[in-house]
Amino acid sequence: MRDQNTGPGSVDARLAARLGELRTERGWSLEELARRTGVSRSTLSRLERGELSPTAALLGRLCTVHERTMSRLLLEVEAEPPQLVPAERQTVWRDERSGFVCRSVSPPHTGLRGEIIEGTLDAGAVIAYENPPVPGLEQHVWVLEGTVEITVSDTVHSVRAGDCLRFRLRGPSRFHCPGPDRVRYALMIVLP
Repeated sequence: MRDQNTGPGSVDARLAARLGELRTERGWSLEELARRTGVSRSTLSRLERGELSPTAALLGRLCTVHERTMSRLLLEVEAEPPQLVPAERQTVWRDERSGFVCRSVSPPHTGLRGEIIEGTLDAGAVIAYENPPVPGLEQHVWVLEGTVEITVSDTVHSVRAGDCLRFRLRGPSRFHCPGPDRVRYALMIVLP
C-alpha cells in the first residue's frame, strides 16, 4: 500500500479541508460542531487546520453529524471517482492509534448505493462508533483473514475467516480484533 497520508496534497490534508467545508456549509461554528459531536472545539480546530490526524472514532463522530459513511467522506476528498479503480490508486487511510487501516476498494459513486471497503485491525485493536452515519445503513462484513468480534444492537458476533455477518445499523457498533493475529475483512455498505 502506498502512503497517501502525508504532505500538503495528502488524504489527511484534503480531509481536513473537506471537514471544514462541511461545517461551513451547515452554517455551524466550531462551538456548535463541538456541541453536536462531544469533541472539544480546540481538537476540531486543529483537525480542520490539518494539524491533527483524526482517529477512526473521531472520524466516525464527524461522519455521523454530517450524515455520511466514512468511505463516502473519503471519496469526497478525491477529485473524480473513476469506474475502474486500480489497486495502486485506491485511497488508503490509517489510524495509527487504533491500528485500523481502511482501503476504499470500490468507492461510493453518485447514483450508486453500494461500496466496498477493505479493513484491517491489529490484534487487540478496538473501534467503536456511537451512531451509524446513516440510520438503517446495510452492512455485510466478510472476513478474509483472522477473527473479528462485531457488536451490533448489544449482540456480540464472532466472525471468522470465510464467515459473513450482515445487518442494518441503527445504533452503536464495535469492532474488536481479539487476536492473536490481525483481521482483514471486506465491508460492503449499501445505503438505505
